[in-house]
Amino acid sequence: MLYNILLFTSLITVVTCMANGTTENPFATAYAQTEENQTQYQPEQGNTNEITANLTDQPGLRGNYFIMDNVTFSHNTAAVNGIQLHYVVGGQGEPVVLLHGWPETWYTWRHIMPALAENYTVIAPDLRGLGDSSKPLSGYDGKTLSEDIYQLVTKLGFKSIYLVGHDIGTQVAYSYAAAHPTEVKKLVAMELTIPGFIPPGKPPIWWVVFHQTPDVPELLVEGKEKKYISWFLRGLSFNPAAITEEAIDEYVRHYSAAGGMHAGFEHYRSFPQDSIDNQNYSKTKLTMPVLALGGDYLPVLGGNITMPSVVYGMNMVAENVRGIKVPNTGHFIQEEQPQFLIDHLSSFFGQNTTKTE
Repeated sequence: MLYNILLFTSLITVVTCMANGTTENPFATAYAQTEENQTQYQPEQGNTNEITANLTDQPGLRGNYFIMDNVTFSHNTAAVNGIQLHYVVGGQGEPVVLLHGWPETWYTWRHIMPALAENYTVIAPDLRGLGDSSKPLSGYDGKTLSEDIYQLVTKLGFKSIYLVGHDIGTQVAYSYAAAHPTEVKKLVAMELTIPGFIPPGKPPIWWVVFHQTPDVPELLVEGKEKKYISWFLRGLSFNPAAITEEAIDEYVRHYSAAGGMHAGFEHYRSFPQDSIDNQNYSKTKLTMPVLALGGDYLPVLGGNITMPSVVYGMNMVAENVRGIKVPNTGHFIQEEQPQFLIDHLSSFFGQNTTKTE
């Protein structure tokens, strides 16, 4: 019903534009950012989320330094796959790559990065189109996104990695693992209904269909980005207070920038292609250990979750899956239950397991 209302509203908006003589597609402008204008990450002046420091170069650290929980990280960009990819890196040891979801950026991992950095090199990119990465018009399917990350990992001098994805980041992580199965030691998938592997009887979610609609979401959300994004961040959380106002402002700052919401919607518009690619990938099941984590309570989806769809999906595409329903948690596990996630990642990376809960 809500989806129908939104579509009806969008038609009124489009008709109004036409009546005013505005017939051009308002989203025809390319948002591609060139290497020349994005060669180095420049943090926004006065951004209180970052504490910069003048430090000597450390292995793996370049660009703008900052401190989180007494651990040094740095902002960087890399030219990969025809775009500039922004990423944050810190720590020492084997690489752990953290891939965020929508409507977030690398910043969603801030609570777990310092703990992981005690034993691993932590790499947290902004996915193509999001955060401070380039915003091209195309390339938002899982195959292309995973190639972005693969080239980044290669440029940083790593081969085998531990890989973690949340929400749309899980699609990217699965594509990466399927394309490079011998180079992913262990895979962690969180909170995504894998395109092509929807549990039987699960109805489509209205915002997935809405976001896939060409142009209409951009028209309706423009100027209301904070209200729209806040609805998801708070409405999909078991504990809405875990998503602070500071965090919301950080996400909104990026998504409300030119091309930010458009790029976010393009990730959803690639789901049909992801579904086809995933079906093809699944003909050869993943053999590396997989940890699938899903929240147990999503208010806007009716409350208690019996079987997280990510567990169902990963069982369809991988041989060695451990599924966990995270207690007292909604969609944003890394923000609502960071210590739970730290403990389970540390345990999972340190040992093999075939247990399914």
